[in-house]
Amino acid sequence: MKPCNSCGKCCTKYGNGQLSASDGDIDLWHSLRPEIADFTKSGEIWFDPNTGHQLSSCPWLREVAGSSAFHCAIYFDRPEDCRVYPATVADMVKDGCEMLEPSDLKNLKVAEIRLSQIHIADR
Repeated sequence: MKPCNSCGKCCTKYGNGQLSASDGDIDLWHSLRPEIADFTKSGEIWFDPNTGHQLSSCPWLREVAGSSAFHCAIYFDRPEDCRVYPATVADMVKDGCEMLEPSDLKNLKVAEIRLSQIHIADR
């Protein structure tokens, strides 16, 4: 499994209400990051603060100028769904994650172990 190259596929594929945040995330945003809380509505995330309409993509995803990479403008305060992604190698396959290598697909058990090691290292 390769290191993340910030391709953004994990972020660009989940809009229109497919992501959620924990109550703790939303409480934290209301207390410490009101600019993020402005994009919440009734415990759900990524609504336009002016119109109240659900956004089709994350408002915090930024394309890195001059590259095909992306970065998260709220990385350290991102929602729980984002913190635990990818949960499984199947998620990565479904989303076309560029971290996967052919050897990962040949031995899914080893790939799942590598993914769990990445999650442990990120904590």
